Amino acid sequence: MSFGNDAETIPRARRSAGTPRACRVLAVLLLAFASVCPEAHAYPSRVQVFVANSGSDNVTVYDTRMQQVVATVRVGHSPVGVGAAPDGDRVYVTNELSDTVSVIDAHTYSTVATVPVGLHPFGVAVAGSHAYVTNFGADTVSVLDTAANTVVGEIPVGRFPHSPAASPDRRRVYVTDNGAATVSVIDVASDQVVATLPVGRFPAGIAVSPAGDRVYVAATGANSVNAISASGPTLMTTQPVGQVPMGIAVTPRGQVYVANAGSGTVTVLGRNQPVSIPVQNEPEGVAAAPDSSYVFVTNSASGSMSVIDIATTPSSRPCPWAANRKVWLSLRDPRSRETDN
Repeated sequence: MSFGNDAETIPRARRSAGTPRACRVLAVLLLAFASVCPEAHAYPSRVQVFVANSGSDNVTVYDTRMQQVVATVRVGHSPVGVGAAPDGDRVYVTNELSDTVSVIDAHTYSTVATVPVGLHPFGVAVAGSHAYVTNFGADTVSVLDTAANTVVGEIPVGRFPHSPAASPDRRRVYVTDNGAATVSVIDVASDQVVATLPVGRFPAGIAVSPAGDRVYVAATGANSVNAISASGPTLMTTQPVGQVPMGIAVTPRGQVYVANAGSGTVTVLGRNQPVSIPVQNEPEGVAAAPDSSYVFVTNSASGSMSVIDIATTPSSRPCPWAANRKVWLSLRDPRSRETDN
């Protein structure tokens, strides 16, 4: 891996302490124009950041090309997780206190369906024709048919399933079992758990490398990141990071970014020593742009989103917008469907 740097901040994220639910990521309100945002990178056509605002029951859409908020979409109560379909047409949002998933049309910014799932849905990942929803309060994963917008199956996993991540080939879904200190590996063809791997205490965020050969897990209770070999799967390495690591993302070039909610920093794991980038209070959600230009980090306590410029030296600067609670985010890259006019 190599590593990058630099951060700029846009307001907006939740973590409680002392229980497995301490590893939650909730939301903020992002409404206003982002006044000091990333500069001269050439983004793909209309790459957008979708931010779940748990305190206001909506989702904010930030357009990285226009460098401003372009929409606010009403969803269910306490939205937490966000996942985008590979083609970029649909965005799926878990509403934790409504026990539903909202399906958003990414072109019209409208909610086209609301699907009942399990108790306290937290995260969602899309693999092929199905979306996989982690039900934190039911110890299950709901399987949602994305064509019919209906639940077609329930998969038992470990205690307090937190976040899912799909492999690039969409053959596996990896789920962090926050209360069991494990990762459940789901085979998409059979919708069965085919492996359960012990990891660090209170695993939360999870991400898969672009090649699909490694899986990275943020262990909030161990202040570390576990690297898993996907071919086994087997635990390969454990890397210390900041305090209470929550979100994790891997750029297309293989750089690993970890949001440390307890340290107010983002750790960048690379070929040499890890780099620590200061952001704002309680960074929790993190997502990487598809062109390896920027990484976006949602800061829970400060109601902001930090924008990290991969090409520059480590630093942090704010890009303010209004925000009122905590947040999760996902990137949409609809290059296969849209052209830049």
